[in-house]
Amino acid sequence: MTKRRRKQPDPRPSRHPVPFVKGGIVVVSVVLAAVLVVVAIRIPSPVSTHHPAALSPPVPPAYVPSEKWVARAYALDVLFHRVYTPCWEGAYGAIGDAHLFAVTGDSALLRFYTVGHPLTEMCRQTWIDDQAWVCLAEMYWWRFTGKTHVEWAADAVRRYAEARESGALSRSEGFWSWYNFPPGTAREQVFTNSNMNQMATVACWLHEVTHDQKYLDDALLVWNGDDSAPGVEKTYYRGNGRWVGKAGLAAFGDPLPWMGAGYCSIASALYSATGDGKYRTIAAATAKRVMNPSNGWVDPVDYYQIRMDGSGAFTHFLLDAYQIAPGELQDIPGKVEKSLDYVWTNAHGKASVLLHRESDHGIRNGWNGKGGEDGYRVGEVGTVHAQGEAVRAFGVYAYIVNLVLPRSGGAPR
Repeated sequence: MTKRRRKQPDPRPSRHPVPFVKGGIVVVSVVLAAVLVVVAIRIPSPVSTHHPAALSPPVPPAYVPSEKWVARAYALDVLFHRVYTPCWEGAYGAIGDAHLFAVTGDSALLRFYTVGHPLTEMCRQTWIDDQAWVCLAEMYWWRFTGKTHVEWAADAVRRYAEARESGALSRSEGFWSWYNFPPGTAREQVFTNSNMNQMATVACWLHEVTHDQKYLDDALLVWNGDDSAPGVEKTYYRGNGRWVGKAGLAAFGDPLPWMGAGYCSIASALYSATGDGKYRTIAAATAKRVMNPSNGWVDPVDYYQIRMDGSGAFTHFLLDAYQIAPGELQDIPGKVEKSLDYVWTNAHGKASVLLHRESDHGIRNGWNGKGGEDGYRVGEVGTVHAQGEAVRAFGVYAYIVNLVLPRSGGAPR
């Protein structure tokens, strides 16, 4: 997450619910019923995850990872599961765990999010970007468990409908965008544009789940705009991977942190949904620019972010771009690996701030071994936010190394 250090109260502990439109209850009910019908038709005999104790099967032996990056992710997971909280921070780690499950099929990971801490019980009616992260966690788990868990798809539909009915998708600033709060509220201009618009990524997923065109139409509206107002591309994109925003719009961070890397995931989702090559081109160009050390965002040797936190999301954004443009981005996995190794080894033993607490594998929120980054509680080590970021980064990378690179015949460069 990205928030600037300013002498004003922390907004996270006292988040206010988004005001929802009462009439949305009927809409949500109709949509929810529709998605249940659609998914039930497409997926025969979904398996319930709630069994009476007497019918529960024996717990299988604990999974023991052997591959390097899976083993490291599992080491981080022990602490993450201990400090887990059911909101945006927990969703970050849940996304990483979903990718680990895709590699290992470990039933203990599945039980954590179905029995111990059901994803459907994560926080509701909070900031729009919070809901986007929760929906994305549900969608990744839905896909990697064979699309059999109808409850996750239905819950994501419900959360999206609540957000849409709140009016948080608007053109209130002259361009189409999601906002953490509906237009006209006191805290409307809060947080970063690329984070809030991860709800457009969610919309692409829901289009895949339901085949309902309205979701894709929403995502395209955010990106391309319409006759009444432009979308984020015309508003912020300057070509050749360069995104430019106005300073000061967000309360605790630039409107476009990570040099716009967050748009890699949105563009990747739109490319997968539409096949339109312009989204692939923009995602690849953005990842290239961000990871080119001459542009000043990453270290020229180890490729960690020099000045910002949020490395779990940052890593995932880049790897989303890689998955749709592996030919153009052959160097991305190798650069990501170097950044993860840098953190794991405490800057190869030279860090002046603790990056990796080896006693319990707690990871620092900021990944610069010299410290001094901008962001939200960058110095924390092993908290649910810091650990969730780490599990997301290491889990997604373990997925790339074990499942994506072997299919393409590649290896980290």
